[in-house]
Amino acid sequence: MTWDIFCRVIDNYGDLGVCLRLARDLARRGEQARLWCDDLSPLAWMQPEAVPGLSCQPWDESVGAAPGDVVVETFGCELPAPFVAAMAARPVRPAWINLEYLSAESYVERSHGLKSPQFSGPGAGLDKWFFYPGFNDRTGGLLREPGLLDAVTAHHGDAWRAARGWGRRPGERVLSLFAYPQAPLAPLLEALGPGWLLLLCPGAAQSAVPALLRDGQRALALPHLTQDGYDQLLWSCDLNLVRGEDSFVRAQWAGQPMLWQIYFQDDGAHGPKLEAFLDAALAGAEDRWAANWRALSRAWNGLGPWTPACAEALRERPAAVAQARAWRAELAAQVDLTSRLQAFARRASGA
Repeated sequence: MTWDIFCRVIDNYGDLGVCLRLARDLARRGEQARLWCDDLSPLAWMQPEAVPGLSCQPWDESVGAAPGDVVVETFGCELPAPFVAAMAARPVRPAWINLEYLSAESYVERSHGLKSPQFSGPGAGLDKWFFYPGFNDRTGGLLREPGLLDAVTAHHGDAWRAARGWGRRPGERVLSLFAYPQAPLAPLLEALGPGWLLLLCPGAAQSAVPALLRDGQRALALPHLTQDGYDQLLWSCDLNLVRGEDSFVRAQWAGQPMLWQIYFQDDGAHGPKLEAFLDAALAGAEDRWAANWRALSRAWNGLGPWTPACAEALRERPAAVAQARAWRAELAAQVDLTSRLQAFARRASGA
C-alpha cells in the first residue's frame, strides 16, 4: 500500500521524530511512504541518508498530489483541505487514520479504533478513524521495528562511547540527558551525587549544567545525532533522562533505568498522564523502590518535592535495572504499532 503521513512541527521535533520512525519502518517493510511536513530541516541530522520506499516532501506540495491508500493525520495536525477533497474524490477511498499521542490513561482503550464519519466539508462521506498508541493489547501499541531488541542485545556501549570520545573513567556511571528548559537540574545533580558522566543532548541543558556540577561529576555536550545514533546512545548509558514521546519510547526499549520529563500542559493534564504511566511501568516492582522512583519522577516533573527518597532511588540501580528489563519484556510480548496500524488500515479500507 501507499501511505501518506502528515506532520506539523509545533515547538519541538518530537512529533516529526515519531512520524519519521513510522514512515521509515513502513518503507522497510515494503510499503511506499510519503512524509509530508512543514519543516523538514531536522531530517538533515535525524535521517541524513535516503531510505528506499520513503519520500519526504514539503507540506505545501501535498496540494495537487494524488492521495495514497492510507492517509495518516498525526497528532491532530489537520490535513490540507484540497488533499482531503482529493481523498473524497478517489474511486477507492483511502483509509483515513488520526494517529494520536501516546498515553497510559484509561481513555486510550475506550477511544482506540473509534470511527468519526465526516458529514460536511471537503471530506464529506469519508470516515476518519482514531488510532491510539499505548502500553497494552487494547491499544495501538508502540513503535518497535523488526530486529530492534536483537540490536540492543548485541550493542557494546562502552566501546561505542569510547570510539566517540565519550568514554567513562574508572568508577563512573554514565547518563544521557535530554530535557526541556524548565528541568530542575540543580536538585537532580544534588541527588545524583559523585561519580557521574553526563552526556548532554542539544538543548538548554548544555549551557546550564556545567555551572551546576557537583564534585565528582563531569559533563560532555553532544552534537545532534541521527535517530539510530540516539538509540545507540540510550543503549550505552546507565540512566537515560528523556522527554516528550519519541525519546521516551526509545528509552523503554533500551532496557536501562529511565526518568521521563513529560510535556508540561497549562491545565495540569500532564500530572495524571505521568501517574498513569508510573502505575503501569512500576506494577510488580518492590514496594519501597517503586515508591522512591515515583517520588523522583514527580520531583523531576515539578509535581512533588525533592526528598531523600529521590537520591535513594538513583542509588538503587539493581532494582531499577530489573524493573526496566521486566517492563521491556512485557512490552516486547505485544504486537508492535506498525504491524497493528497496517492491519487496522486494511480493515478500515475494506482491503
